[in-house]
Amino acid sequence: MSIYQQWLDQAEQEFTQEAYDAFWENYLTKEKSNYEQILETKDTSLKGPVSELAKRFDMDLATFAGFLDGINTSLTQPLELETLTENSEIDATIDWESLYFNMHKAKADWLYSLPQWDGILTQDDRKAIKKAYNKSTIVTNENKVGRNEPCPCGSGKKYKKCCLNKS
Repeated sequence: MSIYQQWLDQAEQEFTQEAYDAFWENYLTKEKSNYEQILETKDTSLKGPVSELAKRFDMDLATFAGFLDGINTSLTQPLELETLTENSEIDATIDWESLYFNMHKAKADWLYSLPQWDGILTQDDRKAIKKAYNKSTIVTNENKVGRNEPCPCGSGKKYKKCCLNKS
C-alpha cells in the first residue's frame, strides 16, 4: 500500500467528533510548522527521499504524504502521489505565487497570513494574488442579454422594449 493511500485511509476513517478534531488539529499544527520552515528558509526545493523529508519536517510518512497532497498543486511539476513509497526520491519546486493563491483557495488564513511571507512576496504581489483569487470566484453569465442590447429575437428593438417584457 502506498503511503498516500495510508494517508487517505487515516483521514477518512470513522472518528468520534473529539478524535476527528484532535486528528485535524494535530495535522494542521504540523502543516503550519512546515510552511513556517519552508518560508523562513525561502527554500523552493523539496528534494530527497520521502523518508528523509518526513523526518526533516517531523512527520510520519502517511502524514507527510498528506502534506504533499496539500502542496502538490503549488509545485511547478505535480508529484505522482499514488506511487510514492518511503524510498521514493522527490525533486519538486514550489511556485510561491501558486502556493499563496492556493492557500486563499483553501481558505487557510492561518497559512497565507504567516509573517514569513514578507520575505517571499511583496505586499503588492500578495494583494494582486488575492485580487486574482477573488476574481476567480466570481461567476458571470456570458450569455446574458443586456437591457439596452438588441433583442436576440431579431426584431431590431432593444431587449427591454421587446422580449424582456414578455417574460
